Amino acid sequence: MRTILTCLAVAALASMAGFAGDAKAGKDVYDKSCKSCHGADGAPNAAIAKMMKVEMKDLKAPEVKAESDDAMKTIITAGKGKMKPMPAITGPSLDNVVAYTKSLK
Repeated sequence: MRTILTCLAVAALASMAGFAGDAKAGKDVYDKSCKSCHGADGAPNAAIAKMMKVEMKDLKAPEVKAESDDAMKTIITAGKGKMKPMPAITGPSLDNVVAYTKSLK
């Protein structure tokens, strides 16, 4: 009975806090959908930035890390500036790629 109550309490806390995502699972999504422009470690691909004539932010930068999860999800799914939207990244995959991005050091 105690185990069941503990599981329910953990589930309730998780739902109140929002799903944080799984950074390890997010790496696969990032590698497939983001790495070509944002680099393996979050540093912008200089050739892509030059070709697109944009200044891309390093995903490890404090101002990027300060973005809320919801803001990052919107940027990923809707795009920003010349960044194309990635509408195929949805649900848990979206949570996971945000968690991975925030884990970059």
